[in-house]
Parts: sequence; structure tokens; C-alpha cells
Amino acid sequence: MIEAKLDRIGIVMMSAVGDAVHVLPVINALKRRAPQSRITWVLQPGPATLVRGHPAVDDIVLFDRAKGLRAYADTRRELATRPFDVVLALQVYFKAGVVTSFTRSPIKLGFDRERARDANWLFTTHRVPAREGQHVQDQYFEFLEALGVPHEPVEWKLGPWDSERAWQRDFFAKLERPAVPMVIATSKPGKDWMPERWAQVSDALWHDFHMQAVLVGGRSPRELAAEAIIMQQAKRKPVSALGSGLRNLVGILDGSALAISPDTGPLHMAVALDRPVISLIGYTNPKRVGPYRRFRDLMIDAYGDPGEDYPLSMEYRTGRMERISVRDVLDKVEHWRAHYARKGPNA
Repeated sequence: MIEAKLDRIGIVMMSAVGDAVHVLPVINALKRRAPQSRITWVLQPGPATLVRGHPAVDDIVLFDRAKGLRAYADTRRELATRPFDVVLALQVYFKAGVVTSFTRSPIKLGFDRERARDANWLFTTHRVPAREGQHVQDQYFEFLEALGVPHEPVEWKLGPWDSERAWQRDFFAKLERPAVPMVIATSKPGKDWMPERWAQVSDALWHDFHMQAVLVGGRSPRELAAEAIIMQQAKRKPVSALGSGLRNLVGILDGSALAISPDTGPLHMAVALDRPVISLIGYTNPKRVGPYRRFRDLMIDAYGDPGEDYPLSMEYRTGRMERISVRDVLDKVEHWRAHYARKGPNA
């Protein structure tokens, strides 16, 4: 175990929304152990909008990769005024290693050499012991274990904040039926499900389950293209909430009966909010990135072949999402109705 003061803690995890969600139980555990601690998190502007205002996040240093090399200079300048007792280097890419090198701390804790890609281990002073692969959430808990900090209970405390409840009430007041947010595109095409199938699911939710599909996500070109196809092909048009923003998405997920999502940030947000979610996973390994502890019975695993005991690896498998049929998804909706429906806020 590493002996470290926990008064000033730095977190380097800059990238995806899903990763940011997985960091939240880590910082909540640190705050439980050391309520006086000041936690500074280096992350990109997108996920920063999700965690800003979180009770365990005291300070955010933005790494705006859109600025190119200037982003590194800006981040280095900000970190120069923030000494730490310990820094958790949770991200293994080279750019994160460079940012970790900017931090001033006697302890910079990172992954072991085998898991620290891009020679990331060169930027740390201490490393968690080598271990077989685990779910991403459990890998982050290894950092707590190295510091002697219990991670149970696993808490996200994602919200909604009190100031967000009025927007949430107004949003749901406009809907005729219990809402089912559908995440129609991701950051990687290989993770996406086909828009025409989303259109069929939207119709079935309305006609067979008396529920209202809500399209959620951003307004990237692929998301807008998927929205256009769905709106064209669906006989009963879903509600589009694309571009609502991450904090409003928290409110949408929190107030919904059920969510449907591929492997992307809103899937893990739904889990954090204890909202039942049907996960469509084929491109990425569900043993690493599937819903954590909850709603595994609602997961559709297209990653493995029937009967395959595939390894817990980071291998990407292309062409797998096409294997997921509309019937597969609707069968999971039936399963939700039989086992979860009475627990939903609008069910």
C-alpha cells in the first residue's frame, strides 16, 4: 500500500464521457476517506460539462484539445499553481502522460507497464500492481486499493442537481407517455446500430408498449444523419432531444422508464442513475465496458459468437452490431416490462 496524504488530489482522465462516469465512484470514495481533500480534475470541455457542480469535484482544469499544442501550454500553466500530494493517472494515452508530467506531486500513480500504453508508465512515479484485465470500473478501483481507500459503496452521485429539476419537469410534461431515450449514434461508427432499425423500435415502443421514444445525443453529422432516417421511416415520429447537453441528458435519463444505448457515455450514465438500460454491444468487449453490476440481463451481446468464451481483451470487432435484430431489442423490452417496469418513475 502507498502511504500518501490525501489533502490535495489530482485526477488525470481527460477523454470520453463514459470514462468520466467511471471516475466518479473513485472521487466519491476519496471524499469519504478524506472529506477535507481538494480534488482537481484535468479533463476536456465535453465531459467537464457533465461533472461541473459535482459535490466531490472541487476544481477543474480544462484540456481543450481543439487548441492543438496550445492546449498543453495552457494546461501546464494552470497546473503550475496547483501542487498535489498524489496524482492518479487514470488514462494511458501519450497525451495524458504529457499532462501528468506537468503535475507537481511526489506520487504520480499510474497503471503497470503492461497496461500503460504509449510508454505512459514513464510519466508516473508509482504503479498499481500488474493484474489480469478487468471491467474498466474495477481497473480504476485498483488505484483506491493501492492507496488503502475502500471503494464500497460504489456511488456516482450524478444528479440531477436541484437547480435542474425545473427543466426536467418541463421536459416530461410535454410527453404523452413514459419515455425511452434511444442513443442513436456514438463517437465510433463501429459501435452504431442502424437507423432504420431504431425507427422500427420507435414504432414498436409506441404501438406495442405504449411508450414514447426520445432521440438523445449530440448534433454531430452522423447523429443528424441517423435522426433524418429515423424521422423519415418511423410511422410514429419520436421526440428528438438531440443537442440537449449532458446535464439535461442526466435529467432525461433520470426521469425515463427505460433507456436503449450502444456502448457510449449515456449507457454508463443510465447505470449511474440506476435507470434500466438495454445495452447493444458488439464492437467493444462487454466484459470490459458493459453495464457495471446492473442490468446485465438487459444487455445484448453481439461481440461473441454463440457459445464463445471470449477473453477479456481490448480487441475491437467490426461488423458485429449488424447482428442485433429489432426482435432482439424488443425481446429485451419485454424482459424489462416483466421484471423492471413497476420500478420506473414513469412506468
